Amino acid sequence: MGRYTGPKLKVSRRHNAQLFGASGAKVLERKPHPPGMHGPKNRRKLSDYGLALSEKQKLRYMYGLYERQFRHTFRKALRRRGVTGETLLQLLETRLDNVAFRLGFATSRPFARQMVVHGHLKVNGRKVTSPSCVLKVGDVVEVAERAKAKTLAQKNLEATQMTPPPDWLNVDREAARGEVKRIPTRDEIAPIVNERLVVELYSR
Repeated sequence: MGRYTGPKLKVSRRHNAQLFGASGAKVLERKPHPPGMHGPKNRRKLSDYGLALSEKQKLRYMYGLYERQFRHTFRKALRRRGVTGETLLQLLETRLDNVAFRLGFATSRPFARQMVVHGHLKVNGRKVTSPSCVLKVGDVVEVAERAKAKTLAQKNLEATQMTPPPDWLNVDREAARGEVKRIPTRDEIAPIVNERLVVELYSR
């Protein structure tokens, strides 16, 4: 599973986007230019390829995927009916780790990924340890019965109670259980990237 351990603020500043949650928002406001000793001066304009590459990297960092995993997800989107860019976003958004994050079971995607890997979550009553598991409509995600998992989830649910889950998910905070009501639309995902440029990049 892709786990980025490098300088997160530098990456966020390079792409001028909050790629690792709300942390670093103040830094982006104060320094809305790429990192480097020359600050905002002498910055070259990105080529079309460079712009498309940056958009792809934003998605990779945000959802925590290695290049090989991201390319595999893109190929899955390419094989499905519909608009490839929107399908790609839907596949990323309905990954188990992201759904757990959206439900409030974890305060960040990396935290949600860790909960999945450690067996703290179940899908339709069965333990699933693969964060890349793509959920379908009607799938139920719940916290395992173990005391440690319950305690961890309740603590995270309290920390995220001011952030309601998206409309395409249904959550029961008392039971620490959530359900995928429908596949999200592009507008509901509200991507921070132009996914069409990502499709063009892989179509070259």
